Amino acid sequence: MSLINLDNISIAFGHVALLDKITLRINNNERICLIGRNGEGKSTLLKIITQELAPDQGKVEYQQGVRIAQLSQEPQFDPNDSVFHAVAKGLGIVGELLEQYYYLAQQIQGKHDQTLLNQLENIQQRLEAKEGWDLEQKVKTVLSKLDLPIDNKLGTLSGGWKRRVALAQVLVKQPDLLLLDEPTNHLDIDTIIWLENTLLSLNGGLLFVSHDRRFVERVATRMIELDRGKLTDYPSNYATYLQKKQEMMEVEATQAAKFDKQLAKEEVWIRQGIKARRTRNEGRVRTLKKLRQERAHRRDKIGQMRLHTLQSEVSGRIVIEAENISYAYEDNLVIQDFSTLIMRGDRIGLIGGNGVGKTTLLKILLGDLIADKGEIKHGTKLQIAYFDQLRDQLNPEETVIDAVAQGREMLTINGQSKHIISYLADFLFAPERVRSPVKSLSGGERNRLLLARLFTNPANVLVLDEPTNDLDIESLELLEELLCTYTGTLLLVSHDRYFLDNVVTSTFIFEGNGKINEYVGGYQDWLEQRSPILETLKPENPVAKQSKPKTRTKLNFNQQQELKQLPEKIDVLEIKLTELQTLASQADFYQREAEQINQSLTQINSIETELKILYERWELLET
Repeated sequence: MSLINLDNISIAFGHVALLDKITLRINNNERICLIGRNGEGKSTLLKIITQELAPDQGKVEYQQGVRIAQLSQEPQFDPNDSVFHAVAKGLGIVGELLEQYYYLAQQIQGKHDQTLLNQLENIQQRLEAKEGWDLEQKVKTVLSKLDLPIDNKLGTLSGGWKRRVALAQVLVKQPDLLLLDEPTNHLDIDTIIWLENTLLSLNGGLLFVSHDRRFVERVATRMIELDRGKLTDYPSNYATYLQKKQEMMEVEATQAAKFDKQLAKEEVWIRQGIKARRTRNEGRVRTLKKLRQERAHRRDKIGQMRLHTLQSEVSGRIVIEAENISYAYEDNLVIQDFSTLIMRGDRIGLIGGNGVGKTTLLKILLGDLIADKGEIKHGTKLQIAYFDQLRDQLNPEETVIDAVAQGREMLTINGQSKHIISYLADFLFAPERVRSPVKSLSGGERNRLLLARLFTNPANVLVLDEPTNDLDIESLELLEELLCTYTGTLLLVSHDRYFLDNVVTSTFIFEGNGKINEYVGGYQDWLEQRSPILETLKPENPVAKQSKPKTRTKLNFNQQQELKQLPEKIDVLEIKLTELQTLASQADFYQREAEQINQSLTQINSIETELKILYERWELLET
């Protein structure tokens, strides 16, 4: 049975519908990824599901008693709350009772106040009746898994740690449907992998928004996409979605080209001379009017962000040399005896947990922070551009145009003059949007704005601290493409594993206790090179990462027969999977009986799992 049905939902802000007559059915035990460009309405759809917003038309039906919990993009907390109390609030009345119990327990210490003792006993009885102590243990388990300090005040935590608290708060609720809006933002890689494993064992439905392609690839069993107000359903994993999306875009482009060609032909005909006008038939005129109207209502795909770095003077061959640098913060050793030589053209990724000192190392390398010990030498002709993950370079009270223009009306981009409004359009800011204050922008828009500001000045050293947060996948891929062709030097902090693998050529790994080691390649390369004792970041596919025997073992007869039969078994399953996915992609699929829908989706998931096992077995036998 479905948890939630959305039927013919529409909502508009202004004259264009953000959601245009969309239909969606969310079933139990589905893990659905909602994707779309920034501003397409993903967060709005989540707010309609949680009843924070009411649609202009359509209806939302809920399974009776369904429990929904949501992780928002920017969670708000009382800075005076402790971590434990903030997470316990996710339990509703039980959380309030636990908070009251511990508050009274502290008040009673050293006193013999019978009134307080009676209150404490009453709360204890109520907790026992609601199995509150079991729920308290669940809170502590989640806090332990996320490595959260129980007694710390929220006001003392960084944005990344607050994100973990918000995540813990929704996980302890154990809802029937969990809604996650960009859950991997500000999480380090080991926490992201823990979250993946947690969601894979989740009992209930999951609907999440994410730009982290590795996360989506591993977690999602169904993809849905918002594009120009319409919702398209892809009952498949991320890899299959990419293939089907490409096919759909090619069909759409072909149909649009045919339509535009027909419209152009009719427009030429209507503008012919006097003789043609006398003989034209009114049916053809009506057809032309209909074509014009249809074209006027067609919503073309929003253009892609256009990125370009400004050509700059080539730096010296040596960019930065660090020799035996160390740094401690409040008796916490962050960096110990670290040495490196960064050469022109190096693309280096920095990987480590939240708070280990990645940003600190960047500031020391750039000369913005003085190391306690060691020496930093800079090369010649350095022009440095720095992207700040906290977006501190943006004044929230400034307008979009002022944040980038800084008093200029024209910019010089690689020798060509460009008006500031035209330049901002390259970063998908419409002319009517450039006068808006920075504080009104979404997270993705602020990231685009900071990139726009960053690239107004020439640079031969790019320092990017978490540039991928809140960017949609298309913008992310464009940024990747730009950085791969960038001829200068790149220092990159990121927890996006795909992004790191596609961009960097070496990595600085923060391995604890101030130790930083350098490895060749990206994230996946590091996993293969790392020391066996480093088990903090587990590989996504433990079977594929098992250590292989040093000598090749000869297969016995049964294994040889199994190896021969595996390709045929895989072929049969892939044909069956394609048939089921084709059935599930039909427009009327989610209008069928819930039992039939669940049966088909269960089969798809089962076959995908079986295929994965067979492929792993095939690889093992062959090697």
